[in-house]
This record gives sequence, structure tokens and C-alpha cells, in this order.
Amino acid sequence: MKQIGHPIFGSTPIPRYVQLADLFRQRVDKGEWSPGSMLPSIDMLMAQFDVARVTVRQAIAMLAEEGLLSPQRGRGTFVTEKAGARRRLRVETTLGDLVEMYRGDRPEHSTLEESVASPAIKPTDGIAAPKYFHMRRVHSRDGERYCVIAIYIDHRVFRRAPTRFRRELVLPVLTSLPDLKIASGRQTLTISKADVETSRLLGIPLNTPMAEVRRVLCDAKGTIVYLADVSYRGDYIHLEMDLKA
Repeated sequence: MKQIGHPIFGSTPIPRYVQLADLFRQRVDKGEWSPGSMLPSIDMLMAQFDVARVTVRQAIAMLAEEGLLSPQRGRGTFVTEKAGARRRLRVETTLGDLVEMYRGDRPEHSTLEESVASPAIKPTDGIAAPKYFHMRRVHSRDGERYCVIAIYIDHRVFRRAPTRFRRELVLPVLTSLPDLKIASGRQTLTISKADVETSRLLGIPLNTPMAEVRRVLCDAKGTIVYLADVSYRGDYIHLEMDLKA
């Protein structure tokens, strides 16, 4: 006899309360549950999602730990103001706009590793430099980690300002260097899910939606002077595109 999964969640090894918490999180992110508003009662949520009382309570407890929900005895569960304060990162389409976004941004960053290593370069990326300086970092804002980034800088360029590259955000430093002209750049975005390592580094559930961004900048000779692979939490990315008639 064929086993039929849950009408909403289907058959999956992911705990049901984790899936329910993800649905709640999406409602907060989309503004369906706005900051300061009260969630429907537990009985209503049980009926709506066809789950047990303990599943609803576990999901609420999970989001309370994240700071998105605030259960209050005798009153109900409320969406916190923090949920509306999260700043989304725009996916810019020009290098100038991207640099300006980072120039005005001041996230904290912690370095996971540094080394001399070569990136995986595709034929369409450009010409490889003789050597690259590699840094892997985690960026956070207000104590919340939102991306893991692997950066490769042409070692000749890195040596011009090693202290600044280590302490500051790389793109504004790179574009401020005299006599270095960025002649071309390319950025691609794909959607994925958080693997075991990424979920651990960012403190998010396994399989959380992610935005994978790859950036490549070349000089006038076509040499790749900067390459970065960035894994963003999906709820931190905001993409807008003008549609031409």
C-alpha cells in the first residue's frame, strides 16, 4: 500500500516543527505577519497546518530563539520589532553601485582562513594571475551572520595594501587603489540550499534557501584581479530588475 505523506509537508526526514518554523519565518519575511502583530492562536495554527500542539510550540520556540517571535504568557505570541529591522542586501547590476553599497555598509567580519591558493577559473572568467591571496570570511550584522565569502585577490594587488584588505571590506579597497583599473566584471546568482558546513557557520537550519553569488573582476589586460564566491542567506537578498518594454 502506498504511503501518503502529510498534505502540507509531504514525506521528508526533516522534523515537522523545523518545516513549520520555516513557513512561519516566510510569513514574517513577506510581511504577512508584520512586526508587533500577534500570531493566530495555537489552536488555529494547529487546524490550519494540520499538526499537533507540540509541533506548533516547538516551531514557535525555535523562532523565539532566533529573535523573530516573542511568546508572552497569557497574551499570545507576537512578531518582534527585530523582524522588521533586518536589512536586505541588494543584488546590484553595476560595479559602481555594488561598491557604493559596500562603501556605506559596515558589517563585522571574521576570517576563517588565509592562504595562497588558486581559485577554480572557468574559460569565460579571464586570464589567471600567477598567484592569488585567498581569504575566507563570515560577515555578520548586529550579531547575526548572513554570508560566507571566499575571496581571491591577485597577489600583486594584495601586496599594495595587505593591512587594509585584511581589515576592511575588499571591494572598496580594491577600487580605491591608484593605477588599478577594473575593465570588466561579471556577477552571477544561483539559488541553492545550505549544506552542513554553511548551516553551522551561519547558525541556520540545514537546507535553508541560499543565494550563491560569484563575482569576477578583470583588469585592462583581462587578468582576473578579484574573484569571490559568496553564500548569502536567502532572507538577506533583495533583487530588483527593470523590465524593458
